[in-house]
Order: sequence, then C-alpha cells, then structure tokens
Amino acid sequence: MTQCRSNSVSGLSGRFATPGDKSMSHRALMLGALAVGETRISGLLEGADVLATADAMRAMGAQIERSPDGIWSVHGVGVGGLREPASAIDMGNSGTGVRLLMGLVASQPIRAVFVGDESLSRRPMERVMKPLRQTTAQFTAAEGGCLPITVEGAINPLPLDYEVPVPSAQVKSAVLLAGLNTPGTTSVLEREATRDHTENMLRHFGVDVQVEDASAGRRISLTGPAELSPASVAVPGDPSSAAFPLVAAVITPGSDLTMTGVLINPLRAGLFDTLREMGADLSFDNERVEGGEKVADIRARFSRLKGVTVPAYRAPSMIDEFPILAIAAACAEGTTEMDGLAELRVKESDRLAAVATGLSANGVRVEEFEAGLTVHGAGGLVPGGGFVETFMDHRIAMAFLVLGCAAANPVTIDEAEMIATSFPDFEALMTKAGASLERG
Repeated sequence: MTQCRSNSVSGLSGRFATPGDKSMSHRALMLGALAVGETRISGLLEGADVLATADAMRAMGAQIERSPDGIWSVHGVGVGGLREPASAIDMGNSGTGVRLLMGLVASQPIRAVFVGDESLSRRPMERVMKPLRQTTAQFTAAEGGCLPITVEGAINPLPLDYEVPVPSAQVKSAVLLAGLNTPGTTSVLEREATRDHTENMLRHFGVDVQVEDASAGRRISLTGPAELSPASVAVPGDPSSAAFPLVAAVITPGSDLTMTGVLINPLRAGLFDTLREMGADLSFDNERVEGGEKVADIRARFSRLKGVTVPAYRAPSMIDEFPILAIAAACAEGTTEMDGLAELRVKESDRLAAVATGLSANGVRVEEFEAGLTVHGAGGLVPGGGFVETFMDHRIAMAFLVLGCAAANPVTIDEAEMIATSFPDFEALMTKAGASLERG
C-alpha cells in the first residue's frame, strides 16, 4: 500500500474537465452490448471500475474497442444473446458493475461467476439477489451473501413487481435490466426517487419505460422482451468526481476553481444544493444539454460555511457525496446533521464509520448514528494531523486528501491506489490546481 499525505495550501485555482460519469459509463457499455449493431460512446470514464464492466461484456460476447481518439465502439449481441463466459468475471472493486450485471444475467439462460477484490468481496449482495430470485434465477454466494457469487440465469424468467425497501438506484436498475429479457411487465416501486440514469438511457436505446407517480412513491415499468437499438452516447462529467476539487476550493482560502461539463441532473445535484445552503459560492455557467442530460460548468470559490440539517429525502440525490460533504461540514461554523444514510453502511466500506473515524483522528468532533452523522464544525481551520484508514474506499481516500488542503496540519491516508477506480487523474488534477500531495 502507498500512503499519501496532503498538506495545507494557500489556494486552488484553474479550469478542469470533469471525468465521465461512472454510473452512465457502466450503463452505456451494458446497454450497447444488448443492442444489435454499433453503439459509439464518447466521454467514457476510463477508471478501473468501468474497464471491468467492459471486460465483463466482452466475456459475454460483445465486441468492444477503443479508438485512438477516445471513442469507444460496442457491437452488441441483442437482448437474450449474451453467451456464457468461459471463466469467472473479475469485477475488481466495482459494486455498481457487479450488481447491475447480476440483473442482466438473471434473465439470461446462462451461468456466470462473479469475483472481486478484497473490498468488494466483503460487500453484501443479498439486497440485489432477493428480488432477482423471483425471476427463478438461482444464486450461490459466499457467507453473508458476498462474492464470489454464481448466477444461474432463469430459462423461463418471470416478471418482477418489486418495492425497493431502502432507496437504491442499483437495486432498481438490476430489476429493470432483468426485465429486458423477461416476457411481461417488470415494475419497480421506489418510495424516494433515486438517480434515473437507467430509465433515461433505456429510453435512449429505444425501450418504452413508463414512470408514474404512485401513492407510495414512484413506479417504473417496462415490458419485455425488449429490443434495443444502437445509439451514440455522450457521457457527461461525473458530479460525484467533480465534488472533490469543488469542495476543496470552497474550504481552502484563496481558491477559485472551475470544473467543466458537470452533470446537473436534479437527482444527482443534492450536494450542490446543500453546499449553497451552507453558504458556498458556487455558480453554474454555460448550462446546456449533452447526451440527453443537463450539464454546466461549475465555479467554486472559497466560502465561509455554516452548518445545516440535510433533509433525509435528499440523501438519494447525493448518496456518494456524503463523505466529501462531511469534510465541508468539518470546516463550517456550527453543526451539520445528516440522516437517511443507511445505504452508506454497504458501500465500498462502511462509509459512516470510516468518515467518523477519520474526522475524529483529525480533531473534529463527530457523532455516528445507525443511519447518519452529526459533524461539529471547527468554524474554519480543522486541526488535521491525523492518519486515516481508507478501507480501500476511493471516496474516503479523496475526501481526506481534500481535508488536508485546508487543515492546520497534514492529513495522511493509508492507501491511494484505489482512487483510480473512479478518478484516475485525481492526484494530477489536484496537484495542477495547487494541492500539495506527497506519495510514500
């Protein structure tokens, strides 16, 4: 493992392109592999997680190539045309990739074995397997419902009508993807709206997806077997990645930094809403539509933040951004309360525990609850000086390197390599912006 130390700096500046959205990159590769013909993808995130999905789709029959100009070409096999992989599919650290692929395979008459790295192999998958068993697919998992997992796809799959008990775009998406090769109507009811990239991209590939407001929430339905038409996909910038340099600029005196081409889908913009409520100087410039999604260039300048109460209903729109929000809260004046975060217990790490432990190690008072955190801000300069265990979680690693930019003393993380799973150029970008990061 390679440690990385982040030292305080006098300001961050510059204008930088945002790496492609990870959620949309996974889905573009999967749906392209289910279409008959060529799908061309620009802006694909070339992080380890997404590359694992590309390898998985190749193993199941799709032809996927990258041209020198960065355009990816996917020649699909059609819905129902996935072939049985010859060996186990290694998904590395990609929880999104493996959960969505379990949905795809559940309604295909093939057998697939999914494995992952040490971190992914500790993450429970029962919440995805539970609804998918209703298709008559069979799952064999390690103790605790963890990887390695063998999926025996249903020969005659049954349609699902499933209410998601805890907001989760991954569970919703796995069910909908299973429905693509299932005769009849597959339906998902979610009490709180989660990111809707699966619904949007399915429509982009020609699938009739119905979304209705129901008394208990939001119902999403599709009828299978479906046919997907190849489509060009322009992947916008990932707001979850842009969040790290933007928050770094907000908390570091003297900063003025812009991230370009950031996705501002309302179901992904909860962090930006919250930061503005805290007093952050954020401006959205050059708003436009790219690839069917709203994007903007976001400018962030140093701001004096105040603590807020984040409403639980907003959690699904910023679920991956709570680690970096906690860093902003640590630098704010007053208390920030966060609730509705049970899903963070089953991410790449137990993110609630990891954030609480890391903040405490850096002199920030924090209280951890079953589904939330209360962060007592330092009102400016956080003491820092702590050593943070990342638990092989890329977002924990990036969050505490950001804290180091504005802390009184350096912040050190135990391992930095896993950042490449979602943001391969994070350290290079931050260094170019003025951060002081030291490996070793």
